Amino acid sequence: MEIIQSIFIIIFSLILSSFLNVVAIRIPKGESIVFPASHCVHCKHPLKPHDLVPVFSYLLLKGRCRYCQTKISPVYLLGEVFTTCVFVFAFYQIGWNQELWIAIPLMALLTTITISDLLYKIIPNKVNLFFFVLFALIHVIYRPLPFTDYLIGVIAGGGLLLLIAIISRGGMGGGDIKLMAVVGLAIGWKLTLLSFFLASLIGGIIGVLLLAIKVVKRKEPIPFGPFLALGIWLSYFYGNELISAYIKFALQ
Repeated sequence: MEIIQSIFIIIFSLILSSFLNVVAIRIPKGESIVFPASHCVHCKHPLKPHDLVPVFSYLLLKGRCRYCQTKISPVYLLGEVFTTCVFVFAFYQIGWNQELWIAIPLMALLTTITISDLLYKIIPNKVNLFFFVLFALIHVIYRPLPFTDYLIGVIAGGGLLLLIAIISRGGMGGGDIKLMAVVGLAIGWKLTLLSFFLASLIGGIIGVLLLAIKVVKRKEPIPFGPFLALGIWLSYFYGNELISAYIKFALQ
């Protein structure tokens, strides 16, 4: 039974990773995720089912289009591998219980905005709105925290970043603000605030390192979405332990 479950989890994760890759690449460009059907961006030849097997098609074709032999961007492969790993980890970390109602869409949101922000430096409003509505509907049937925790989460998550954006006069993107409002609705205010703290800490350290090795220039904007995603991921899976450890340390 465990083997069957593992196979199902991997296949499900691969399929979802392929779809989310399309969302992350097309939506920021204002394109439909349905039309046109999957095709080579170079020769425009429609892709057949055996061209679309996540990860494996890219590897078997050695990163080239079957029809025109043009190189395919490794973004597709990396996005699918990254997203698949995130989902597989979530399944095995949480197990088969109701919490998957939160975990699966949350991981979908984080992987989508990470890819989108890295590629285009944007977190699309359509993505944020879709997941906001989705989490609102999920909490109708599954709500592990009191409703007020989620309401405060929306206000605290979005409001904190909005305040920073106002004070810094644009130092925080609108997509980041809306993302944290969505996350507040998904996981409540405590883990949302922890997410932002971790994202700021990690982002600050990596930003300094990138400046030191001259990968980026001073005042060059760095996408904050991936750092937020990492902070949210850490908070969701390890947040309660981190908070408990901090309180224990503070009381010593």
